Amino acid sequence: MKIGVAQTRPVKGDIPRNIANHQPLIDLAVADGADLLIFPELSLTGYEPELAADLATTPDDSRFDVFQTQSDAHRITIGVGLPIRSEEGIWISLLIFQPHQPRHLYSKKYLHADEEPFFVSGQSTLHFLGENASAALAICYELSVPEHSENAFHNGAAVYIASVAKSAPGMEKASETLSAIARTYAMTVLVANCVGPCDNFESAGRSAIWNTKGELVRQLNNTDEGVLIIDLATR
Repeated sequence: MKIGVAQTRPVKGDIPRNIANHQPLIDLAVADGADLLIFPELSLTGYEPELAADLATTPDDSRFDVFQTQSDAHRITIGVGLPIRSEEGIWISLLIFQPHQPRHLYSKKYLHADEEPFFVSGQSTLHFLGENASAALAICYELSVPEHSENAFHNGAAVYIASVAKSAPGMEKASETLSAIARTYAMTVLVANCVGPCDNFESAGRSAIWNTKGELVRQLNNTDEGVLIIDLATR
C-alpha cells in the first residue's frame, strides 16, 4: 500500500480555488500509484477559524463531487480538510472519499483552547483507513494528546497520519512528538502541513514521513506545495 500526504498553499476562504488547487497534487499522487492521500487541516478553506461559520458546509456538498470522481477513477482514497456544519456546531473535519463508497468524516475530537470559540468537538463516521483499516487519522492538536496515538495503536494501527496547520515553532514541536509516536509504537507516521498565511500565523510546511524507528525518511521544504508518498511494502 502506498500512502501519501499533500502540502498545499491554501487561498483564504476560497473553496472553489482550493478545490482546483488540489487537483494537480492528486494527479501527482495518482501518477506515483498512491492508494491514499491526506491533505492538511482545513485545506479547502485555509485554517481560518473566524471564517469557519460562514464557510462550513455538509458532507454531501456537490462541489466536492470531483474528488469522488477521481477516487473512483483511480482507486485512491482522498481526505480533504474543511469545516462541517452540525447540529452541535462547527466541526474541523477530513471529508473522506473512497472508491465507489459513500463519503465519510473524520472529525477532530480534541480541540486546542484557541479553537473552542469557533468549533466544537466533532463526531466521526470512521477513524481508520487503508488495508485492514491499519492507518489511523489525527487532526493537528490531537497528535499532542497522548491517549489519541495510544488508542490508535491499541486499536491496531500500523500507520498514523496527522493533518495539520502549523507555524514553524509548532511544526518543530510536532515533529518531535510524531517521531516519538513512531518510535514508541513502531508505526509509520506521516504529517501533512500547509504553507503560507493561515489565521494569524504563517504556516511552515515541512510535511514529513518517519519510519517505525522514528527516523525521518523524507520531508518537504517550508515554501512549496508537493506530495510525499511511502510504499509500506518496501519500508
